[in-house]
Amino acid sequence: MRTECTVETLEFQAVARRAVSARFDGGALTSDGGAVLLREVDRVTGLLAQFAACFRDARDPARLTHSVAALVRQRVYALALGYEDLNDHDQLRHDPLFAVLAEAADLTAPLAGKSTLNRLELSAATVAEAERYKKIAVDHAAVDRLFVDAFLRAHPVPPAEIVLDLDATDDPVHGTQEGRFFHGYYGGYCYLPLYIFAGEHLLGARLRPANIDASAGAVEEVERIVAQIRGVWPTVRILLRADSGFCRDALMTWAETHGVDYVLGLAKNARLIALIPDELAAAAAQCAATGAPARVFAERTYQTHASWHRPRRVVAKAEQLTAGTADEAGKQNPRFVVTSLTPATIDARTLYEDLYCARGEMENRIKEQQLMLFADRTSAATMRANQLRLYLSSVAYLLLHALRRLALVGTTLAHAQCQTIRLTLLKIGARVRVTVRHVWLALASGCPHAALFARVHATLLRC
Repeated sequence: MRTECTVETLEFQAVARRAVSARFDGGALTSDGGAVLLREVDRVTGLLAQFAACFRDARDPARLTHSVAALVRQRVYALALGYEDLNDHDQLRHDPLFAVLAEAADLTAPLAGKSTLNRLELSAATVAEAERYKKIAVDHAAVDRLFVDAFLRAHPVPPAEIVLDLDATDDPVHGTQEGRFFHGYYGGYCYLPLYIFAGEHLLGARLRPANIDASAGAVEEVERIVAQIRGVWPTVRILLRADSGFCRDALMTWAETHGVDYVLGLAKNARLIALIPDELAAAAAQCAATGAPARVFAERTYQTHASWHRPRRVVAKAEQLTAGTADEAGKQNPRFVVTSLTPATIDARTLYEDLYCARGEMENRIKEQQLMLFADRTSAATMRANQLRLYLSSVAYLLLHALRRLALVGTTLAHAQCQTIRLTLLKIGARVRVTVRHVWLALASGCPHAALFARVHATLLRC
């Protein structure tokens, strides 16, 4: 039972000849009343139960207080609601709404504290018989399969084509974590996680050290994901899309061998620029005539001197930019893309502007995870523990994306990012009252989004 202490009264400036005072004595109140919508999303998708099944629990069942499922739910919901730190759970464990979210057997008893949740993250790959404390281990391969399974279940009818976007990003670290290295491009010590998306669906999140090529491990990840997808959808067309960091012969050769198309950025060099002098001149002439930036597209067959084993189709964008200031001359901005798609399938301009440039949307999904769901909170000592933190953030993303996909289509939040969804629908003040047969949530009467909340709830009930 929590200790009862004298509550301090906080005085504020008066209004309308009345004193304004505040005390933290409101009782069973929560600032996350809208989180019950996420629980309905989990009811529809079964995501958190499937995630909990990826853990192996070697604890004595007769001595358990908090099940793995409850621990996983508590941690994932907290991330989805904006609580990034394990220390937050010293207070959240007493929030009655979190007991509802965790589906605790006793809604009046405290949930797991930071130490219990920390042991969940620090478990080894296998649990030794002599281990006393860290007796829960996560199966990384099972979690990897879960992400793809969630994508497949989200499509009752297989799409004709899917685009797999690959990208690496920096995850700055500020300690002496295992796997930390200085990265010259990002200018600091970091990890270099690899993300793979299909549209807004997360298919893979792999934490990697920063002393590697951006494409390291991409063939293995793509091979695993493509095999799982084709096991369910054998005829779906698959296209890989990524920037020049992934333009490697090994990835392109694998794709060509396995019937997978690709559109990859190609870093410019003197040989490539020398292939398009007429197009660069034409773009400069158009820019001079119109006063606006001009683009001219071309395509060539190109092979590197040593790193590619065969020639490939390269699409070139010859672009002339306008001057930024009165005394600054405009500059050329050539860009190149290598692809397995034929000219008969797609022309050069459409391939670059409509297909390749659309990969920028994936960066918004990475920002959601890194900045809004704390995928960069990799402060544990080991790579394994930090990979689990990345998994937890990824599952929180899948939960919020499922809410967006299932219930927000046609609303003002249809394309909203996770933070906007959180502030609009989930961060609602509520009084919680638990009776023998009922949990009552008295949501704030002044909530400006009550009508939208009711609409989303009704939509989820129909799922």
